[in-house]
Amino acid sequence: MVALTLLAPARVNILGEHTDRFGGLSLPFATSPLLRLTVDSDGDGLSGDAIIDALWRAAGGQSVGIRVDSDIPIGAGMSSSAALCIAVAMAANPNLDSMGLAKEAQRLEHNVLGTKCGLLDQIAITHAQSGFMMLIDFQNLDVTQIRFPDGWRLRLVDTGVRRNLSETAYSGIQPDSGAMRLHVEAENARVRSAIGADAITLGRLLDESHASLRDNVLVSTSEIERKISSIRSTPGVLGVRLMGGGFGGMLLAVVDSDDVLPDALCPFPSGPVRSEK
Repeated sequence: MVALTLLAPARVNILGEHTDRFGGLSLPFATSPLLRLTVDSDGDGLSGDAIIDALWRAAGGQSVGIRVDSDIPIGAGMSSSAALCIAVAMAANPNLDSMGLAKEAQRLEHNVLGTKCGLLDQIAITHAQSGFMMLIDFQNLDVTQIRFPDGWRLRLVDTGVRRNLSETAYSGIQPDSGAMRLHVEAENARVRSAIGADAITLGRLLDESHASLRDNVLVSTSEIERKISSIRSTPGVLGVRLMGGGFGGMLLAVVDSDDVLPDALCPFPSGPVRSEK
């Protein structure tokens, strides 16, 4: 039998951080790099990796050979764990629709990886369209595709700080705290303001989002703040914030020209998880 390969992209979230579990709004897109999961029905013994094998069994997968290769940096806020769970869920349950796949991947992440995540990462990866970002409303799981603006130049700067969300304070963030409610309400407003905004306005919104992540959600660190200050002081940077669950990973910046932060990644919206033979 020809092996089946699942290709799951990474995720960039422009705005709407820590809102999915609390019924808020987010503005993500999927992008390269990719995670590749190959399933060979003629193989046996699964992958030899305890976590991958546990995910496969939890998804109801049969006895097969599994190989995983990934260019998505682990612990960098680009949804490496969601990409893995989605690829596993899609390989084990190929008849799931996009939302069913997102929910099954979330279940695997909750039950096997121990991260009590929302659905932001999963929906971003399963519902992506090339050239589009998504407005996701987590009150009703409505997804609206919005063409990515020509005038936005995004950059990803790696802080070099890595974290495991299941081992940080991430899962303990409570929706009933006053600071969290303040963050979600203001972050929802920032998401709405970003739609149709120019790059200068987006930069201001990124700066405001980071201040709230630091002061209300408490997911920044002194090391990250030093890196934020350094990037923000770079000529041509219009705004920057910590991206992902927090405590490390990537900084998302918007710049005013292509030659700003030349060594940074330049993410652009790609398509969703897909299979190939």
